[in-house]
Amino acid sequence: MPVPCNIAATLPGLAAMRGDQVAMRCPGRNGRYGVTLTYAQLDARSDAIAAGLAHHGVVRGTRTVVMVRPTPAFFLLMFALFKAGAVPVLVDPGIDKRALRQCLDEAGPDAFIGIPLAHVARTLLGWARSARVRITTGARAWLADATLADVERAGANAGPQLADTQPDDIAAILFTSGSTGVPKGVVYRHRHFVAQVGMLPEAFALEPGGVDLPTFPPFALFDPALGMTSIIPDMDPTRPAQADPRRLVRAIERFGVTQLFGSPALVGVLARHGAKLPSVRRVTSAGAPVPPDVVAAMRALLPGDAQLWTPYGATECLPVTVIEGRALEDTREATERGAGTCVGRAVSPNEVRIIRIDDDAVGTWSDALLVARGQVGEITVAGPTATDTYWRRDDATRLAKIRETLADGSTRIVHRMGDLGWMDADGRLWFCGRKSQRVVVDDLTTLCTEQVEPVFNTHPDVRRTALVGVGAKGAQRPVLCVELRAGVHAREWLRIAQELRHLGDGFVHTAKVQAFLRHPRFPVDIRHNAKIAREKLAAWAARQLPTKERA
Repeated sequence: MPVPCNIAATLPGLAAMRGDQVAMRCPGRNGRYGVTLTYAQLDARSDAIAAGLAHHGVVRGTRTVVMVRPTPAFFLLMFALFKAGAVPVLVDPGIDKRALRQCLDEAGPDAFIGIPLAHVARTLLGWARSARVRITTGARAWLADATLADVERAGANAGPQLADTQPDDIAAILFTSGSTGVPKGVVYRHRHFVAQVGMLPEAFALEPGGVDLPTFPPFALFDPALGMTSIIPDMDPTRPAQADPRRLVRAIERFGVTQLFGSPALVGVLARHGAKLPSVRRVTSAGAPVPPDVVAAMRALLPGDAQLWTPYGATECLPVTVIEGRALEDTREATERGAGTCVGRAVSPNEVRIIRIDDDAVGTWSDALLVARGQVGEITVAGPTATDTYWRRDDATRLAKIRETLADGSTRIVHRMGDLGWMDADGRLWFCGRKSQRVVVDDLTTLCTEQVEPVFNTHPDVRRTALVGVGAKGAQRPVLCVELRAGVHAREWLRIAQELRHLGDGFVHTAKVQAFLRHPRFPVDIRHNAKIAREKLAAWAARQLPTKERA
């Protein structure tokens, strides 16, 4: 019989072939890794939970909020929901509570599965009022209809569970981080997940039997489908910048971790810690551009033949392009002179193209949209992982999706990344920043964050900078917000500001920046702790400029 299009479809076969292999290890309350799930256990227990959920009405198509920490319960639940053909809904719990409630209201879930604290918040804050089924991971069914343990016992003897899901069936609704606006629910179809599983091994040279340390929990869902072992890190996944590097290194050493995934903030934590990582063969970092000094420091901790990958993509489409650390270091000088950040070549079979900058919707693809090679425009991608819609956000869908008719008469969706960039003569993509964060000075001058900031980031006393625009687009004043390195005293600011102005005068585009403001600590996104919240900084800068002496 044909195998359903489902990320969980490979699990029964893996359980049969390598049932005793550990699928994942999770830290307990004391931080010790005493909690394990083998492939056989993951398959059998997720079958039982899927069958038990059916007794409560959670079946194919049931939208189900999952608010569970990265414990065995999370992974068992996710695979159970995939097997059932239900639709898990994932929202970052760390986002603004009003935005979180809006996301849950938009999702209109039929079921809510969460830790006891999530159920308390659901009750007090009115989350997910549409949910008719409520299940807790706690020991007692307080504020819920049943415990997850009850659900698993109810389906214990049901046998294999795998719905006949089709490629276009909705597999999940994954909300964006909301780092540049209100989070949007990205509709993932089963074909999108299956395509990702097919593209990741080739893009990053992944092999079955490897040991992964995924510091962003949803990425751990791919490991069982790839025959790998996940070591769930002992850290708060919503605060990667605050992870304890000693705990991470102990786990890497103890279990012989061969690869790890982390945001630039997390990789920076390990790089600054400075412990050698001889077992690690590959590091993957995504979520924001990885600073060149972090790439160099991290590579120095790895074996000589290890690889450090920095893929480019988004919740709506991942992966899009990829570049290896050595190649990234080769482009460092160009980045620091204002070229943008090189994010490599398209991952096959993606097609990446650059179109003219436009804030309005583009309904139908035309080659007339394309800009000349080397010119900055908006990045678009067409490929098997490019999602086609946002959940109940028609306006957002119109702005982000273009329908293209191919030569054979078929159609496909082209996703607008909302990012600016350009393509070089070698087919490499250079990322220049978010379209919404560009600074439009006048009809002739548009400044991109990733072309301006790296120039100023070379100053030895500067930790990082953020370009923002004050005023209406078309007549914006470019302002550089500056975060100083630890240990640099505020009294040095006037000297540093003068040196930054002189540094900027060396390039045509950065010479436009004449206002500099020192900021104590940049706000960053919840998901990766790496994307700078420039919209918040712009509002802050607008308040500062009229009242504070300008450097």
